[in-house]
Amino acid sequence: MKHFYNPPQQQWDSILERPAQAQKEIELTVSEIFSEIKSKGDIAVKRYTQLFDGVECETFRVSEERITQSERHISPQLKEAIALAKTNITKFHAAQKTERIFVETCPGVSCWQEKRAIEKVGLYIPGGSAPLFSTILMLAVPAVLAGCKQIVLCTPPNKQGEVHPAILYTAGLCGISEIFTVGGIQAIGAMTFGTDTIPNVYKIFGPGNQYVTAAKQMATSFGIAIDMPAGPSELLVFADQTANPSFVAADLLSQAEHGADSQVVLVTTSQAVMEQVEEAVTLQLAALPRKAIALKALENSKLILVDSNENALQLINRYSPEHFIVIAEDETFFIQNIMNAGSVFIGNYTPESAGDYASGTNHTLPTNGYARQYSGVNLDSFYKSMTFQKISKEGIKVLGSAIEEMAAAEGLQAHKNAVTIRLKSLEDER
Repeated sequence: MKHFYNPPQQQWDSILERPAQAQKEIELTVSEIFSEIKSKGDIAVKRYTQLFDGVECETFRVSEERITQSERHISPQLKEAIALAKTNITKFHAAQKTERIFVETCPGVSCWQEKRAIEKVGLYIPGGSAPLFSTILMLAVPAVLAGCKQIVLCTPPNKQGEVHPAILYTAGLCGISEIFTVGGIQAIGAMTFGTDTIPNVYKIFGPGNQYVTAAKQMATSFGIAIDMPAGPSELLVFADQTANPSFVAADLLSQAEHGADSQVVLVTTSQAVMEQVEEAVTLQLAALPRKAIALKALENSKLILVDSNENALQLINRYSPEHFIVIAEDETFFIQNIMNAGSVFIGNYTPESAGDYASGTNHTLPTNGYARQYSGVNLDSFYKSMTFQKISKEGIKVLGSAIEEMAAAEGLQAHKNAVTIRLKSLEDER
């Protein structure tokens, strides 16, 4: 991990850079694969599944029987854990439902807003080095609560062409039956264009590597919405002298083990804490099964000492982390003033992994600085807000002259006439 001691503000941007990505090369690859999937459908999807996953699939769709049988391979303890997580995630997201908003803006002019579920959504579930069945809960639970009519789930196969039973079990528990063993760029392409086997959708959700992120962004040029550009995972921890260094080290490593391109950052006002955390990272790292992955991620990671909470907060807002843990004597200062973060975890006993799995909040969050302008996935992510209005005879009389005046000023005579003809009709009735 790289060390920085009270760096001046003009160095912050370079210090806080994310791991570099060969974006142009990735976009060229995505474009080529999208073009082939658009023209050849399942044939192209099979080709790229064989090329990237080393699997030749006869059929992509997972049968109902395989989904049902997955339960046999899940321990009772894991079933209980998934059930608890599902309950908490359901509670938190169900509480986000809002009522219709109705306003009479002036006499006879009624305006209201109602939400409608997006009819067809696609859920991308990473399943490479770690089968992220928890992401199904984060995406399927709010999709079902919102009332999406069709929910399509794509996840990459293993070397045997199978899907991890925990993914199938969790999907089945959430009521998802359209499951396809397709991953990576080809999964996003298939849900963008549709094939004979895989339906197209209107919005795609889910995290992934830099290729999946680039594919989701390219899908938007074909009229498909996405939740956000969610790439490699990242965590920033602020810890002062009240922090437990072993806890902090465990949190940093929990994100570092996600992938070699993950990034973790410690910001602290205590040099002693910085040194103790680094020692604890070294000790805990040695025992991790995914040590090699975490070690690679730590090459992109930073330990930053600053001289005040104010400077720390300013730096953190500049970085705009996906996950932000704050362990501070004055935690209220950070809670009230943090502007840019995907999800915030407060205190020594709130590990980031709680949000990843079971506390109830959503773990599909903006990365790479997108927390400045994007929210994490929530219930509203699966809705569209539609506005309605109804104007009575009285209302058009009240509003009409203002509309005519504004339309005329913009040189849009037909707009003006649409009101004028109605007002004349009402005059003729008298």
